[in-house]
Amino acid sequence: MSTPAYRVRVAEDPADREACFAVRKEVFVGEQGVPEDIEYDVYDAVAVHVLAVREDGLPLGTGRLLSGEAAAGKTGGDASVGSLGRLAVTREARGLGVGAALVRAVEQAARARGLTAVDLHAQTHALGFYERLGYVAYGPEFPDAGMPHRAMRRVL
Repeated sequence: MSTPAYRVRVAEDPADREACFAVRKEVFVGEQGVPEDIEYDVYDAVAVHVLAVREDGLPLGTGRLLSGEAAAGKTGGDASVGSLGRLAVTREARGLGVGAALVRAVEQAARARGLTAVDLHAQTHALGFYERLGYVAYGPEFPDAGMPHRAMRRVL
């Protein structure tokens, strides 16, 4: 059986954004039990969203980049650091490299905005995934949406 081909792009139109939100709802709200009222926030309007889609257009994953004022609370106020968040991959697409491709797309968007590093808050079960992509954990574990997380950073 062949692996389905996919591509990752910046979500620039309303349909792409809705696909990003649908993936987040499936993964975070449906699978992980994150309350829907905290999954979506005011930062969605200013974030750069990335979307992975299969050749037939089926959404497979998403992530977002915050920068500037929107990222300040997550990056310690450092305007040169972006914040990667809301990375989600559908169950059917896990293990295909979609997550790594989405992270690299967010990093590319960060570089294009002149950012020097990317921070994220990783669920602790995903630390190894991000470490393989060059992220380094710092600070203590903390709860977010009822799940343990750690802050991580990768210098670009």
